[in-house]
Amino acid sequence: MKKIDQLAVPDLLKKTARLSEKKDSKAGPQSKSSRDHVDAINQMFAEFELAYHNQYHKAFPDEGALNLAKKYWLNTLAVFSPELILKATRQLVLSQPYLPTIANVADTCKNGLSLFGLPSIHDAYLEACRKASPKSAQQWSHLAVYLAGRATGWFELANQTEAQIFPLFDYHYSQLMQRVLHGEELKVSVATPLPETSTVCLSANENLSRLKELKTHLKIQEG
Repeated sequence: MKKIDQLAVPDLLKKTARLSEKKDSKAGPQSKSSRDHVDAINQMFAEFELAYHNQYHKAFPDEGALNLAKKYWLNTLAVFSPELILKATRQLVLSQPYLPTIANVADTCKNGLSLFGLPSIHDAYLEACRKASPKSAQQWSHLAVYLAGRATGWFELANQTEAQIFPLFDYHYSQLMQRVLHGEELKVSVATPLPETSTVCLSANENLSRLKELKTHLKIQEG
């Protein structure tokens, strides 16, 4: 199966294709995000072909129809991350016996939090409020919930009303969700603990110097 940029365009579509290519050339080299979206659409159609072979070839009987469909789906689904598009594709292939429509893919992407194991914003808020301390030692439905709670403030979550603190939690959790949906792996930054004792030894001269400074500060006279 040919990729988007390898497909022949029917005569009826050549003018539109030329205009689109002219517009793309003005925009400069294709960004990594654009290339990733193209790869995701190509992968999606490849999986559809394998899973719905007869329906697929009936829906896209020739290269022209397939090329037009891919370009349209690419433009329409570009608002979603490539990772989310592929997860939605796999979800649909495993659950739907008929060739999905673009609306099916879009709806699955919109409800795609569960595809990444993310709870809804309000469920995440309740989880952050109810977890016992120490928070870092608890099991979380997703690391994003813990990080959003930490960014919001555990004291604030415990002592302010939902009307007061939920908007702040919503902000932090939404930011983290977007990072997860774009394929980022969240990590917890752990501060390096201070040693219980100092391993740096002072020389004899340094000890005498500090002792003199201490005596001067305390106004202790030499005996």
